[in-house]
Amino acid sequence: MTGRFAVFYVSLMLMLSAALLFAGCTTRDLTAEAGEKKTKIGIVFDIGGKDDRSFNAAAYVGAVRAKQDFPIVLRDVEPGDPTSIEPAQRAFAQYGYNLITGVGFAQGPILTEVAKDYPKLHFVLIDSVADSANVASLLFKEHEGSFLVGMIAAYTNKTGKIGFVGGMDIPLIHRFQTGYAEGAKFVKPDIQVLVNYVGITDGAWNNPGKGRELANSQYEQGADVIFQAAGNSGLGVFDAAESYKKFAIGVDSNQNWVKPGFILTSMLKRIDNAVYDVIKAEVEGRFQGGVHVYGLENKGVDYALDEFNKSLIPQEVIDKVEQAKQDIIAGKIKVTDAMAK
Repeated sequence: MTGRFAVFYVSLMLMLSAALLFAGCTTRDLTAEAGEKKTKIGIVFDIGGKDDRSFNAAAYVGAVRAKQDFPIVLRDVEPGDPTSIEPAQRAFAQYGYNLITGVGFAQGPILTEVAKDYPKLHFVLIDSVADSANVASLLFKEHEGSFLVGMIAAYTNKTGKIGFVGGMDIPLIHRFQTGYAEGAKFVKPDIQVLVNYVGITDGAWNNPGKGRELANSQYEQGADVIFQAAGNSGLGVFDAAESYKKFAIGVDSNQNWVKPGFILTSMLKRIDNAVYDVIKAEVEGRFQGGVHVYGLENKGVDYALDEFNKSLIPQEVIDKVEQAKQDIIAGKIKVTDAMAK
């Protein structure tokens, strides 16, 4: 081992150990599991962490449900910052984890390279596409689900203005924004949609103070419903809704319970089901790489209706939204995909 390589190797091992300790496991744990006959599943979360009650939380719910149903070893890493993502992915790969999941589009370039270095292992990438046969890329038609909650917002609206607060200003979140606006204008063509984004870096997902500030401004301008697609930052939007006695709309997970009476509905992105399905396929030896798309037609997106919000949405509104859902599936209503080329 040359001097330069030795320094590189030691540095890499230190990064791997740090990542694993952050996950609550050590290299000793992974070494002990090396001979484990159970399917080994590793998950690297996005910066918001698995307790964001939204995007990451949905992935975690699916993985935990799979652990209850199948004989698997499940480990996860919450990176905290972007520099910890690659060491975490490589640690799982080095110790022979059968299925390694990267949660979030930002992990795409890294996971693509790691997957190429470990062609015999299987990987999952959520919200982006990796051009590798051993990667299952899970994509969602967020614009379709956003159209439906936009309709609900417009039917509830009394001021002629509604709002949208996005996390990071990127094309993926533009897909939520565009679908939401189209759904609202489908109901009220003249409705005004106020739009703000928390920021342009990864920190935009984890700044509830800024989310609340933007929501405060939109409520002050007359919006009476705000749809947030902002990760942890969206929790600040919920605080503002409660403070102003207005409505907010949740995203990804069913967030109706977070501020009962103030969350009109949630745009469901069934990451939980998608993660569960891909783990099930891995356990049963049916893993398939390539692109997997989830939309209204296969219940990959939807809106939430439960005991926390059923009194907030009249049955006639639900009937109209359900009809629109069927029309989208049938192609009678075309919702713009802001990411389509």
